[in-house]
Amino acid sequence: MGFEDLIPAPGKGWWVPPTQGAFPLDEETVLHAEPGTERVARWLRGTLGAATGLPFAEGRNDNGIVLRVDPQLAEEAYRVVIDGYAIRIDGGSAAGVFWGAQTFRQLMGPDAYRRAPIDPERREWFVPAVVIEDAPRFRWRGFMLDVARHFMPKDGVLRYLDLMAAHKLNVFHFHLTDDQGWRVEIERYPKLTETGSWRARTKFGHRASPLWEEKPHGGYYTRDDIREIVAYAAERHISVVPEIDVPGHSQAAIAAYPELGNTDVIDTTSLTVWDSWGISANVLAPTDNTLRFYEGVFEELLDLFPSEFIHVGGDECLKEQWRQSPVAQARIRELGLADEDGLQSWFIGHFDKWLSARGRRLIGWDEILEGGLAEGAAVSSWRGYEGGIAAARAGHDVVMCPEQQVYLDHRQDAGADEPVPIGYVRTLEDVYRFEPVPPELTPEEAAHVLGAQANVWTEVMEDHARVDYQTFPRLAAFAEVAWSRLPAPAERDFADFERRMATHYLRLDALGVGYRPPTGPLPWQRRPGVLGRPIEGQPPSR
Repeated sequence: MGFEDLIPAPGKGWWVPPTQGAFPLDEETVLHAEPGTERVARWLRGTLGAATGLPFAEGRNDNGIVLRVDPQLAEEAYRVVIDGYAIRIDGGSAAGVFWGAQTFRQLMGPDAYRRAPIDPERREWFVPAVVIEDAPRFRWRGFMLDVARHFMPKDGVLRYLDLMAAHKLNVFHFHLTDDQGWRVEIERYPKLTETGSWRARTKFGHRASPLWEEKPHGGYYTRDDIREIVAYAAERHISVVPEIDVPGHSQAAIAAYPELGNTDVIDTTSLTVWDSWGISANVLAPTDNTLRFYEGVFEELLDLFPSEFIHVGGDECLKEQWRQSPVAQARIRELGLADEDGLQSWFIGHFDKWLSARGRRLIGWDEILEGGLAEGAAVSSWRGYEGGIAAARAGHDVVMCPEQQVYLDHRQDAGADEPVPIGYVRTLEDVYRFEPVPPELTPEEAAHVLGAQANVWTEVMEDHARVDYQTFPRLAAFAEVAWSRLPAPAERDFADFERRMATHYLRLDALGVGYRPPTGPLPWQRRPGVLGRPIEGQPPSR
């Protein structure tokens, strides 16, 4: 294994002259952490120690591993030098050192991804003598996981943080609430989890399916669970951005606290946590009571999540109840708004100001552009590139995550051989040719593109095996797009990426990832069994 098999592809890499040979790792190999790299050393020692059985004791000599912050490098940049005599991993910050450590792990071979030695008698490992210099293209290299539609227990979330780190992704967008479930404990509003985290049954397949899973589904993360997830992510230099969806996608919250809904239009006391997919007509009432309630939610959220950004959703808010509601219409007149779209803009704008006053930044789906957006807010552009282009031209920061390119719940093949074949067909090559920066933007406008994000919505993913199958190997292609400085999409060498994936599949095997097999399975791969009856349906709503 060498730098020619790395994913994401590094910026620069070259072999050290053959006379240097390879660096041997054995029980005498020490690991020295210079100031600022201690947490990286702890991760590296624990991870590689588990896989190899080697102690990597603290110490410094001429034949050890040295971690060091080099202020001459960019913040997330790194340099790995293996010359046959020592291993040096430098980074512009602890994050850069960590990404260098991830590259070093790849150089050790797929068995370095296991949790215990598969050959207890093996007491020596060899790493090729190379020099690698690398840095990311984007500061936001994101992965969004929807745990509202199908709950993923905490251990599964921690596992996905490890998988993100292995691919140099650094923003975990945590979709915690929706019509079908509320997944985070809020102490002052206990019914959000007592009632809002469970539904009586679940639609099986997409919303066109006639099938139901007739059993309760639910779960939530306690405050201590969230603290653990955030700390675990921080150890891996991943920022966790929570999403609390408002004012639409809120039926679970209304089921728990009926006064949050439009009580002058419907009997909200009869609402339950939604058991189907699509877009619920039940949205939050635009009242002062609702604002105070969600201010309380966000107060607790800020205590749990230290991230710069807080995601408020803001998408797919159906306005029919507001059109029928005397309370909503009175608020429109009171505020001098043009229509219900303006009312949603007012709602989002309230929390933009509220978060800004507390040193945080609001981010939401591109619908929040409608009616105008406050200066510091950012946009997740999901309905294509158009929202991102408009936001960047207006001076707003943007995360590109268009469903046509990077919604990983969409089908991977045009044929019927898909567990639940929904959405657009997006192959591994399609994802590899995704370009986050639209050519229409000027350099000044393009500077507002913080990066890109791959989204996984779990309506048709009932367990972590299905999440794995939909997410991988496409997340590996996305990671290279977000990290590496690739040429224009048409000029990208997909054949070379596929060649490197032959090694990367072995890493994913060692990590226990149940990825979708490549076309023409490789010899060591076993094709997984059928994961569910194929059901044709419309693309999932977001």
